[in-house]
Amino acid sequence: MIAETLFIALCIFAVAFMFAPIGMGGGMLFVPLIHYGLGWEINGALFAVSLTLTAVVSWGSGLAHRREDYFDNSALKMGLRGAVPGALVGVGIVTLIDDKMDFVFKVLSVMMITWAIYKTVRKMEAESKTEDDSEQPTEPQPIALQIGAGIGGMLSSVLAIGAGVIYVPILRTFGQLEPRKAIGTSLHFMMIVVPVAIFAHLLALPSDMFSKLGEEFLLILIFMVLTFLGARNGARYGMKYLSEKQLMQIFLMILIVVVIRYTADLIGF
Repeated sequence: MIAETLFIALCIFAVAFMFAPIGMGGGMLFVPLIHYGLGWEINGALFAVSLTLTAVVSWGSGLAHRREDYFDNSALKMGLRGAVPGALVGVGIVTLIDDKMDFVFKVLSVMMITWAIYKTVRKMEAESKTEDDSEQPTEPQPIALQIGAGIGGMLSSVLAIGAGVIYVPILRTFGQLEPRKAIGTSLHFMMIVVPVAIFAHLLALPSDMFSKLGEEFLLILIFMVLTFLGARNGARYGMKYLSEKQLMQIFLMILIVVVIRYTADLIGF
């Protein structure tokens, strides 16, 4: 068990390092790592831990992006009007479906990631065709941005993720942001929305799940430290060494790997 725990700890550091530069919190991998690697059930306690690690990634990487001015304050304010209420709705959904959470979680993950892959590929293809054009970008679409961010906030609570998989395509498509600012703004969404989701989840947790968190407090704290170190170093590496095209390619690659894993798991049901 010690060897497995050390391996999971190393993986958590690696996930934070990889996800921080692309505007994602890592929840898509934190949940399966702890679920499959440590045997935790997919429930509110696991969601609270995944969201806590995601919050650490978002703050560790988000502050680094903020220092470099890689965020858009206008898009942030618009999106939060949908994302925060969406996160609260998501906690209510988790409470209602309870014992069916494992199956619903994986189905929604596959649907969400497939959509994000489609939008990311379309956006990359469009930019490739128009990169030499003088055509001006279209104006931001506030309503579409708020609705998309609201869906992201809801899925953040339902799937225990940062929802960068939703925020980044939404910010690029409806906020008309270039990749680095979309990534930085996505992290800023998470810096606010994820703590809201954590607090709401904790309020809804039954006593036995609180006991589980208490028993694993030291392990969770170690995971948080490793997550912070991974996120800070990953963000710095990404801003220094990765081009915007490379960032989007990595974003797309990770989405494909995760959707394949969840699809394979669902087929086994």
